Amino acid sequence: MDENKPLKVRLTFLVILVGISLLFAAVVTDHWAVLSPKVENHNTTCEAAHFGLWRLCTKRISMHDQDPKQKACGPISLPGEHNCSYFKHFTPGQSSEIFEVTTQKEYSISAAAIAIFSVGFAIIGTICVLLSFRKKRDYLLKPASMFYTFAGLCIIISVEVMRQSVKRMIDSKETLWIEYSYSWSFACACASFVLLFICGIALLLIALPRFPQNPWETCMDAEPEH
Repeated sequence: MDENKPLKVRLTFLVILVGISLLFAAVVTDHWAVLSPKVENHNTTCEAAHFGLWRLCTKRISMHDQDPKQKACGPISLPGEHNCSYFKHFTPGQSSEIFEVTTQKEYSISAAAIAIFSVGFAIIGTICVLLSFRKKRDYLLKPASMFYTFAGLCIIISVEVMRQSVKRMIDSKETLWIEYSYSWSFACACASFVLLFICGIALLLIALPRFPQNPWETCMDAEPEH
């Protein structure tokens, strides 16, 4: 039996907790992508936007605060009047006309639903690991590793759906946005995929029984015949 196995499991679980924290940060925040419209008049204000899986936030930025040579509105970090609203397909009473007109709501619903699956897999995997600690049931580590791997795969699929959504929105002839960039929520989602996927596989390898290093180990470990 590997004496270092409990230590390896705990260290891997700590890294997994970091990945889960990044996953939750990505799902609940609204900085997946930042959008900038074309600036026509430098004497007024412009409206930039950033959005996540659930909400669209717009900021009215004064043109006097930014570079006159810049053709787009922003950066989004500049001070301005801030307004956030949930997407109409999640809350019918809310208004988010900018996002509804310029992209497909199916993309937004799909990305949000897949991200929820990722969170669910991560929670179930954590429950399995905690139960294996308390009751010394090492067999729970194998399904836990698979749940973490599925969580990583789901969040990277959600990332790709969101990326395709932004790309189609910018390429659309009806859109008013000319520039876009991915922000820190998007980076958190990508980092959580790397940690959950790799550590999920590592946890599975740790949970597997150790193969005998020498041919006679199996014979020596066998129970004597009566």
